Formats: sequence, C-alpha cells, structure tokens
Amino acid sequence: MKKITSETLRQKYLGFFEKKGHKIIPSASLIPENDPTVLFTTAGMHPLVPYLLGEKHPAGNRLTDVQKCVRTGDIEEVGDSSHLTFFEMLGNWSLGDYFKSEMIPWSFEFLTSPEYLAIPVGDIAVTCFAGDNDCPKDEESARLWQKCGILPENIYFLPKSGNWWGPAGTTGPCGPDTEMHIIRNRAEADKLGAYDFDNAPSGTFLEIWNDVFMQYNKNAEGRYEPLKQKNVDTGMGLERTLCILNGKSSVYETDLFENAMREIEKLTGKKYGESEEVSKAFRVVLDHVRTSTFMLGDVKGIVPSNTDQGYILRRIIRRAVRFGRNLGLPQGSLSKVAKNFVDKYAEVYPELVKNSGKIYEELEKEENKFSKTLQQGIREFEKVAAALSEGGRIDGVTAFHLYDTYGFPVEITVEMAAEKGLKVDVDGYSKCYSEHQEKSRAGSEQKFACGLADHKEETTNLHTATHLLHAALKIVCSPEVEQKGSNITEERLRFDFNFARKLTPEEVAEVERLVNEQIKANVPVLMKEMTLDEAKAQGFTGLFESKYGEKVKTYSIGEFSKEICGGPHAKYTGELGTFKIAKQENVSAGVKRIKAVLVK
Repeated sequence: MKKITSETLRQKYLGFFEKKGHKIIPSASLIPENDPTVLFTTAGMHPLVPYLLGEKHPAGNRLTDVQKCVRTGDIEEVGDSSHLTFFEMLGNWSLGDYFKSEMIPWSFEFLTSPEYLAIPVGDIAVTCFAGDNDCPKDEESARLWQKCGILPENIYFLPKSGNWWGPAGTTGPCGPDTEMHIIRNRAEADKLGAYDFDNAPSGTFLEIWNDVFMQYNKNAEGRYEPLKQKNVDTGMGLERTLCILNGKSSVYETDLFENAMREIEKLTGKKYGESEEVSKAFRVVLDHVRTSTFMLGDVKGIVPSNTDQGYILRRIIRRAVRFGRNLGLPQGSLSKVAKNFVDKYAEVYPELVKNSGKIYEELEKEENKFSKTLQQGIREFEKVAAALSEGGRIDGVTAFHLYDTYGFPVEITVEMAAEKGLKVDVDGYSKCYSEHQEKSRAGSEQKFACGLADHKEETTNLHTATHLLHAALKIVCSPEVEQKGSNITEERLRFDFNFARKLTPEEVAEVERLVNEQIKANVPVLMKEMTLDEAKAQGFTGLFESKYGEKVKTYSIGEFSKEICGGPHAKYTGELGTFKIAKQENVSAGVKRIKAVLVK
C-alpha cells in the first residue's frame, strides 16, 4: 500500500473519476438545504438527493466530489482511535447512468492499481447484501467482485443492518450496498464462512469504501418503492483511508491533525501517546476544534446557541474545553489550535480563511463563557458524585441544577458520571427542564400582558417605544427576533429578545436611528380590533397566542410596526421624545436584554 498525504489522496480520487467521465463538483454546505429531517450534512449523497430522485444536475449524470460531513450520534465515542464528528467523504455518483457492472471494476482498479492505492488483492475483503423481503440477495455484485479477482473466500454476505444504505433521514433514496474492507488479521478471517462476517473478532477487518446501489425510495409509510432511475452513490472516508494507507493505528496520527497536535503539545507540555488518558484528551480536543472550525467557517456558518445546530456546536466546544483543561490547556487556546486547521485546509476550503475572524472570535467567546463556570461546576459535580457509591444515580433535579447554574449540558453530566460508574436520571432532568420552560413562558406571558408598572404617560410612551424597538431589532439583527419578556416603569423600558450576542456599537446606533426616525415622523399609532386570523393575514405579529380571545387588539405604526397588543399606547410617535439605549445585558444563553430611555 502507498503512503500518501491527504492532498494526494483527494487529487488521486478526483482525477481517477474525472478520467472516467465524471465532473468534479464542490463540497456543499454542512447545513442541509431545505431538509428538516437532519441538522447536518451526514453523507456525500445528502446534498444530491433531488438529483438522485430524478432532477437533472447542471453538471451532468456522472459526478465526483469531496464532501464535508458531520455526524453527531456518537459524540461520547470521540476520544478513541477512529471516531470523528467531522470528516471528509470522497464520492462519485451515477445519476441514472452506469450501475454495478461499471462501478465494481472501477472500485477494484482504484484500490489495487499501482497508479492509485496499490493495495494487494489478497488484503481486500468485500461484503454484499444477503437479501430479505425488500430486496433479493445481491449475487450480481459477488460475481463481479470474483471476476475482478477478489478471492471467493473473501466475499461475505450481510443482512440489511450491514449491507444496506440510507436513507440519510427518515425517508429518501436507499438500496443494497457492497463494502470493501482491509483484512487486518488473516488468521481470524480464514476461520469465517460466507455469512460469519459479523462474528469476526474486533480488528479483523477495517472498512475502507462503500458502493451503494440506489434502487429504492423509502416513503413516509416505510415502504420501499423502486426509483425511476437507478443510481450509484459511493463513499470513501478520507481520514480512515489515510490511516490505513500510512500504516497508522489512529486517524489522529495522519497529516490532517499533525500541526494541531504539535500546537497542543507546545501549549500543554504534554506528549500525545504518553498515556491513554492524555491521548484521549488530545483526540477529543483535536476532533472538536476541527469540527467547530468547519461549523463556524461554513458558508452557512452557525454560532453557539441553545437550539438545533447551534446547540450541537456549543456542546462540542464545551466538551473540548473540559478535556483541554484535563491536559492543562490554557484558557484561550482553542482559537490557536483552530488556526492550524484553517491553515491546513486553506486551499481546499477557502471559506475557512475568509471566515477565520469569526471562527476565532466565536471560539474565544464560548470558551471564555464556559470556563468561568467550568471549575465551579466540576467542584459541584464532584461533591454530588462523592456522596454516591458506584452504580449510584444522580437525580434529575441535581442534573438540571448543573445545567441551569453552571451551563453543563446534560450530556456532559452523563459522561462525567459514567467515568465514575454513576448514572443520571435523564428523564427526571427532562421533566425539570420542561417545567422550567413552562414557568419562563408563563412569566413572559404575564410580562407581556402587564409589562407596564402603571398607565401613566411616561410608561405609555415607553410601551410604544418598545414596539418601535422590536421592529428595529428585526431589521438590524434578524427577522427571527422575538420578544421574550418586557417590563416598563416610569424611568425606562426593559426588553428581552432572542439573539446570540450583544449588539455592536454600530448596530446600537442603527437601532436608535430607526426608532428616532419614526418618532420624528410623528406617525399615528392606530388601534383596530379584528380576529386573530385576520390579524395574521394582515401581517401583525404577536406572542403567547394561546391567551387571545376571539377578537384581538392590533396596534400599527405605519408599516414599520404591526403588533397584536393589549395597549395602552401614545396617540402619535412624536409624543415620545428621543430614544436612547442605556444598557445591554445577558439574560441567558441566546436571550439578550436591552434597557432604554426616552429623553424629552
């Protein structure tokens, strides 16, 4: 087998399939396009689903690429020698063009040819689909492999759990596949029959490539329907293949991680490999910083938050911080490690360089935020754990306290508990979390209905200013901004809203300008009663709709602000005075607070 770098492997793969008439296409975003079934692009086929279902691809029906992927189902496993959350998938595609009789010989050629990977034929084992009620046994693939030169005793058959791929979400294209493995323990492999592959001791085989023959579409009812066009979808994991070709025992020992690993060694004074505990911490930090770098640097880049992709990113960064502290990694080091990945991938993924400022800023921000409470949280956890014997259980209230007070995602509590032989009442935690959310919603509902301390002129004017502020924030920050709470006294307004960070000085100035522009225009504040459906149809926004009756009050300030509200309000915006933001505060992760005043 040839020892090659990551750059060479990418070039060889793409070049091989380009010679076979494939067009090279760029990697799609890590954030799926219009797919609510998954949070991230989990496989090379994911961005191509519309074309696998029959839509014409502008580059034709033979494609090849290197796709960025993230899989987060087993984050806790990251730290061993092979698990990764971010990885690159080498792939080639036939959209209704060639099928098994072309793809299997090409796979054999790329794996064994001296010009490409030069893997000895005797070192390769393949698996094929054993058949079930959905699809017959894949005898054709087995015959093609044998014709290429794979030894009959190295061809195995597996059920759907082993040799069936897809769909990427709950529905979509899928079909039988054939996988290629490197035989790493010949003595154990020789003991196996054609259907005994799953009984092989760990380490006997290592998968290197997978050819999926998409013949079906799984519909919402769970039925497998024949696709109008038969497709080929292949996937070769770049990191794992590099590991095998270079004779390494871990994916973290390839050139992809080399510079970042040296950076961590320099920052901590520790050496990778000096103990298993140290090596695990290195691997967690390396994987999670690399994954965070790609998430933050993506063309649809996300930031840490409490929901969806942002929650996964926050969880990954915080896990990196925790394991970094075990190594003695100084605070503020994650961005230094990330720079090595930005430099390593600069030519392949230039968006990382373009977004490098954001990558470093968000890593530093999240690391600093979590570091402030990490040590105190760990001390609290240790107190709880010390009071329990091995096999004991941390109750849900305590687990929620660690989350609510110290910012520990429950997954971190579960992981730390497992390290001590303890369990966590996750169901109890979920109940506490839900009850807490209900109280927040009830409290916000009350603030929305009775946010004014009284109905004096000063508070009434500030209430109208709150509507103007809300509208301005939607323009300056995001259309997704929503009120999360409001409280108004004679002196000031307080407005809570969902947003990931504090406003910049420029954004504050723009919000003030927009509000004062409306005040200066002396716009009438108009109230009208209508049904909730009518209000929605006319573009009025409102929160806590469950409390509304058959008719609602709506207040409009020109086309600038249209909200469902109980009042009271000023008659004209010119009555308000000059609007000024006095202070910004953090309420909780993902919720910010603005305090503002009106100056006459």
